[in-house]
Amino acid sequence: MLQRIQTIFLAIAVIGMGVFVSFPVWTKVAASGESALLTATKLTHQINGTQSEVTPLYYLAVLALLVAAVSGYALISFKNRVLQSALCAANSMLMTVMMGLIIYFTFYKTAKLFEPELPGNYDIGFYGLIAAMLANVFANRFIRKDERTVQKSNRLR
Repeated sequence: MLQRIQTIFLAIAVIGMGVFVSFPVWTKVAASGESALLTATKLTHQINGTQSEVTPLYYLAVLALLVAAVSGYALISFKNRVLQSALCAANSMLMTVMMGLIIYFTFYKTAKLFEPELPGNYDIGFYGLIAAMLANVFANRFIRKDERTVQKSNRLR
């Protein structure tokens, strides 16, 4: 049913993916004025006031929108808890891939650009992904709990 707690967690996962796509994920600014900005669609390395390098990362945005779509579909397929649980498991894998790509870009790709000792800062987009991951885990937990309750009540009949 739509009034269950997992509905709220799945909605938070959708909102978290929206935040991930809409806001910056990571920034790094050097004292020399050089900066790097990671969003869901691109990695921008601003060398100086007029010169910059842009690396498109559209696959991060596509993955985020796919996770939001799967979460939305899981949200409306409340009558089939086994399918909901499988969709949450698939979302967990997709979000793990996204997290791995973000770690790769922030620690390995941008560390070579300038000042390797400067780590950079995670922004609200990153925390949107974290919130979506946690909400997905909690939604899956409550879906499985509901399924166990239904199975247990069927045995008592």
